[in-house]
Amino acid sequence: MQLIPTTPTAKGPGDRFTGDVYLNMLHHGQAPSALVAAIVRFTPGARTNWHSHPLGQTLHCTDGTGIVATRDGNATLMRPGDTVHTPPGEEHWHGATQDNMMCHLALVEHHHGESATWLEPVSDPDYAAAHTQTGR
Repeated sequence: MQLIPTTPTAKGPGDRFTGDVYLNMLHHGQAPSALVAAIVRFTPGARTNWHSHPLGQTLHCTDGTGIVATRDGNATLMRPGDTVHTPPGEEHWHGATQDNMMCHLALVEHHHGESATWLEPVSDPDYAAAHTQTGR
């Protein structure tokens, strides 16, 4: 057993996020573990860029209201207690709604040293469309 000390909160890099996003790493697995776990906090309107994960991603909302959306236009509203899984290779984004903060636990696995492929920012029209689809 190992107690892992709390990590300092880091601001999410601007080349991967729109708006203010804050991360606390919880676990960064060392072989044979491939698990990466983080708490991610989004301010209202903040969101990830489009991205995908080689082995998928699991998000568990702990606070606030958020959205997870895919390239095909599917959008899901996340509230505390909700868990959303994106399958391997699915391009998606996630973040807070325009009027609420959102915090989630993010779980991914490294695959050959990579856990995500980061793409372009989510456009304002795509962000607005996800709100419309979820009734926000």
